[in-house]
Amino acid sequence: MKSIILITGASTGFGALAARALARSGHTVYASMRGTTGRNAEQVKEVKKFAAENNVDLRAVELDVASQESADTAIQTIIAECGRLDIVIHNAGHMVFGPAEAFTTEQYAELYDINVLGTQRVNRAALPQLRKQREGLLIWVSSSSSAGGTPPYLAPYFAAKAAMDAIAVQYARELARWGIETSIIVPGAFTGGTNHFAHSGRPADTARVAEYEAGPNKGLGEQIQKAFAAIVPPDADASTVADAIVKVVDMPFGKRPFRVHADPTEDGADVAFAVSDRVRQELLRRVGLEDLLKPATSPIKGN
Repeated sequence: MKSIILITGASTGFGALAARALARSGHTVYASMRGTTGRNAEQVKEVKKFAAENNVDLRAVELDVASQESADTAIQTIIAECGRLDIVIHNAGHMVFGPAEAFTTEQYAELYDINVLGTQRVNRAALPQLRKQREGLLIWVSSSSSAGGTPPYLAPYFAAKAAMDAIAVQYARELARWGIETSIIVPGAFTGGTNHFAHSGRPADTARVAEYEAGPNKGLGEQIQKAFAAIVPPDADASTVADAIVKVVDMPFGKRPFRVHADPTEDGADVAFAVSDRVRQELLRRVGLEDLLKPATSPIKGN
C-alpha cells in the first residue's frame, strides 16, 4: 500500500538514498532539506530529475529541522497536497570530529539542536496529524555508537545520537495507544556513500586542538580515522541502510521490528541494545503496561 512519507535531511547520504529507494518502492516521498532555493538547489533538481527518469513520486520540500516554523510549514504543505501523512523518518543529523575539550559549549548546543531538538520540532509538527489518523509510523535513524564500541574524538556526536535514541524509545511507548508504530534503524560506521566524515565539523577552539597535538595525543585523530577505515569491509554499502528502511516501511502494520541493525563493522551494538531493550520491556511488563510495547489496532482503519 502506498504511503505518504517525509524524510528529513534527504539532500545527501542515507536520506537521499532512502528517499529514492522508497520512491522506487511505490511510495510518495517528500525528501526534505534546507535551502531548496539556495545551497541545495542542485539537489532539488536531482530529485526532480530522478522522479521523471524513474516515473516515481519523489518530491523535494523545504524543511530546516532547526526551525519550528519551517517544520510546521513543511508538514502543512504535505497535508495540503496529500490529505494525510503516514510515515516520518528522522534522518537529519550532523557529525563533528576532534578532542571533546576543544569544542565550545555553543558547538555542543548546536549539534544537540540539530540531531535531537530537530526531531522534536518535526514531531510537534507531524504528530497531531498522525494521532488524528490513529495510525502511523516513526522511523528514527540512530547510531551503533549509542550502545556499541566507540572511538575517541566523536564525543559530541555520540552524545547527541544517544540522546536521540533514548527519546525515540520513550516516544514509542507514548504513541503506542494512538496506533503509531516505531522502528529504530541503527547504522554502524560507513566511510563511503555518505558525507558524514567529509562534512564533519571541527572544534572551534583551535588552540586547544594544538595543545592536544603537541602532547601525548599527537596524531591520535589520524590514527582513529585510519583505524575506523580499516574495520569497515571494502564492500560496505551505505545503501543497505536505505534497503533496511524500505523493508520496514513495506512490512504490515504491527509486524515491524522495533530495532534494525545495519552495521558492517559489527561493533557490538546489536548485543548491547538487545539487553537494554529487553530490560526496558520487562519493566513495563512488571508494572502492568505491557500494551505500550505494541501499537494499538487503529479503531478508524481497523488494522
